[in-house]
Amino acid sequence: MKWKMPSLFRRRGSQSCNRATRRALKPAAFLGLFALVLGCSKPQAAPPPHAAVPVVVGKVVQKTMPVQVTAVGNVEAISTISIRAQVPGELQEVRFNEGDFVRKGQVLVTIDPRPYQAALAQAQAALARDKAIAVNNRLQADRYVKLLKEGIMPASQVDALTSAADASDASLQADEAAIKSAELNVEYCTISSPVDGRTGTIMVKPGNLVKVADVPIVVINQVNPIYVNFTVPQQIWPDVKQSLADRAMRVLASVPQDQGAPLTGTLTFVDNAVDATTGSIHLRGTFENSENRLWPGLFVNVILTLSEQPNAIVVPSQAIVSTQQGSYVYVVKANNTVEQRTVVSDRSIQNEAIVSKGLQAGEVVVLDGQVNLLPGTKVEFKNDLNSSVRRDRSDRTAAPDLSALDRSEARNPSTDAR
Repeated sequence: MKWKMPSLFRRRGSQSCNRATRRALKPAAFLGLFALVLGCSKPQAAPPPHAAVPVVVGKVVQKTMPVQVTAVGNVEAISTISIRAQVPGELQEVRFNEGDFVRKGQVLVTIDPRPYQAALAQAQAALARDKAIAVNNRLQADRYVKLLKEGIMPASQVDALTSAADASDASLQADEAAIKSAELNVEYCTISSPVDGRTGTIMVKPGNLVKVADVPIVVINQVNPIYVNFTVPQQIWPDVKQSLADRAMRVLASVPQDQGAPLTGTLTFVDNAVDATTGSIHLRGTFENSENRLWPGLFVNVILTLSEQPNAIVVPSQAIVSTQQGSYVYVVKANNTVEQRTVVSDRSIQNEAIVSKGLQAGEVVVLDGQVNLLPGTKVEFKNDLNSSVRRDRSDRTAAPDLSALDRSEARNPSTDAR
């Protein structure tokens, strides 16, 4: 007789076996379902080719460029006049406002003239008195001279009368000089502007007493024309001397934060010695300043034009990317791909860089969008240089068209990009 496992134990064993079987079949079922889905899906298309990068481009040109030196200048009034009293007295009236522009001969202030008018009247009265005395003395002297010739009067008495007449004549001359001095003092009571200029602060107010050669009543600066002083290194002295011998040298001055065009002046002064402490030369330019854009004491940026460089290779400054390893530009080739090329820039003038190595006239360079480029990247033009570039490339025998590029667009690529 065989022993049988109780039914309770048989049911539990079968259930545990079924659960183990299900756990083993689940991964296989999922793998099969995934293989079925992969088999039914359609093949995906190949990724699209990279799109051309939009950039702003400009053309390398060849033209004459100025050779310039830059400096920081200080504006100085062409003349500074301190108005002081020449006679003491009470300041009676001020006929201008602080900061006014005054003309030469315009009355500025008046001092109480009454004491000096009285002194003038006194001098005139003394002259009239002494004139009557002098006339009488001269008549007596002439009368006694005739009596001396007749032998009636002694010579000593005649000489005394003649001397008295001469002294009266000298008194008349002294009285006339006193009148002129009194008249001059009366004129000094009215002070006029000696130049055209701008007034400053009124330092003595009406009602105060002024003294001779005391504090100035007001200071006037002549600002039209006006000076700009600046210094340049002694190394450029030979160029300055040569340029001065050939022509008048042009000086440009631009005021910081002033949106207007630079002011143009002429170099009018070169100091007679080099500053031994700094190794620089003091120069001065004279500017018309009809619009009063230059003001005494103002610091300005100065550009002195020394000469001109013909046939210079010029490119917009924004085309040059500067790194620690050097400077380079992206040159657009005939197939609209870019080439990274190392360049050497000598200097920059008004957003234009003069390149001595690396570029040739007529080549097209990227002005804006370099951050998205690598060598060999294909580009498309955002500005209207497409037609001129294609025309220049098709006509390889023709000389490069230096006027095809719109300089305003090349200098302001951000405007075109917007």
